[in-house]
Amino acid sequence: MKTFNIPDFYRSRIITPIKEFRRKNDKLKRDYAPTLLDFGPVQFLIARHFGFCYGVENAIDIAYKAIAENPDKRIFLLSEMIHNPDVNRDLTDRGVRFIMDTKGNQLIDWQELTTEDIVIVPAFGTTVENQNKLTELGINSYVYDTTCPFVEKVWNRAAQIGEKDYTIIVHGKPNHEETRATFSHSKENAPTVVVENIIQAEQLARYIVGSVPASQFFAEFQGQYSNGFDPEKDLKRIGVVNQTTMLASDTQGIADYLKNIMVRHYGLRPEQVETHFANTRDTLCYATNDNQDATYALLTHEADLVIVAGGYNSSNTSHLVELCEHKFPTYFIESVNKILDKQLIRHFNMHSKEEVVTENYLPETRPARIMLTCGASCPDAVVEAILLRLVSFFEGAKPIDEIMQAF
Repeated sequence: MKTFNIPDFYRSRIITPIKEFRRKNDKLKRDYAPTLLDFGPVQFLIARHFGFCYGVENAIDIAYKAIAENPDKRIFLLSEMIHNPDVNRDLTDRGVRFIMDTKGNQLIDWQELTTEDIVIVPAFGTTVENQNKLTELGINSYVYDTTCPFVEKVWNRAAQIGEKDYTIIVHGKPNHEETRATFSHSKENAPTVVVENIIQAEQLARYIVGSVPASQFFAEFQGQYSNGFDPEKDLKRIGVVNQTTMLASDTQGIADYLKNIMVRHYGLRPEQVETHFANTRDTLCYATNDNQDATYALLTHEADLVIVAGGYNSSNTSHLVELCEHKFPTYFIESVNKILDKQLIRHFNMHSKEEVVTENYLPETRPARIMLTCGASCPDAVVEAILLRLVSFFEGAKPIDEIMQAF
């Protein structure tokens, strides 16, 4: 597998060796059991898979290479490279400027750019429209293109089935950068519509079977369909692709649901399914799947609480939080700075979309058991800092060097 040049300050003397130990002892990735770190009065259950994935490491490698290779040039990112505040803050501290925010709002006018400027494409990819704009300005968007290879795989699969006259159904958050990019590339080859969840998939099914007037489609899916979309014509042959950071089980559930709608509506036998529904199972991201499967395995154990680290606007991280909070008290934090002390923790409430402070979050029981994981864009160093901060609150905890002897 390709190796990447990742700055040392993103790595960890604790987390990185544990990951490597687990990788060497489970090369086929069949063991999803968490790693137990027993400090005596507190125990940590650390997810088998978490943190920087292939696509994130690729993006970081390219971005820091762009900085190193162009010391005398202005460097821009189309938008946040990944959804992690520490990484994006370090890039801006090094002089990198964002052209747009994560919602696509312009921060720097296109006309401010020159042919001498360097523009980095983020890991989510970008729209065809943005690529064309850069080309018009004389800037090659492919020199420092950090688009995740698995996102490009989705684009390629959408193009392939689009060429076979399927309409593309994109499962994703309509305003997310990756979904906007996938939608933009998909609509170049085929009619395309975005569905955010199973509820919208069920709404779409009504147009497939014709149980509601086609004219209602345009209001119900406003801003989520390609120009010229005709629900009466374009929903006869479909294929589902996804925003790679969505829950794999949700994408598969939507695909299975729409497939069954097609089978029943057209009375299809098994060998006839692909006349109306394309097979796109190969577009699910391995890293998202691994992190989610590791979280499911983590949750089969008992604990007092879960700490999930990552950017608050990180889609894949938010899905891990969703899984965890169904079973345990779960605290979603960006960094160690959110752990105010042994009594107070500031964390993100995904339902109210704001930070809140919780008192007495640590249990009185001994040993306390804490689950720990993070999103695919969160550095190991962040997880290490959180772990050490929490350990410091437990009197009589074993020293970290003693714990690390096993790894």
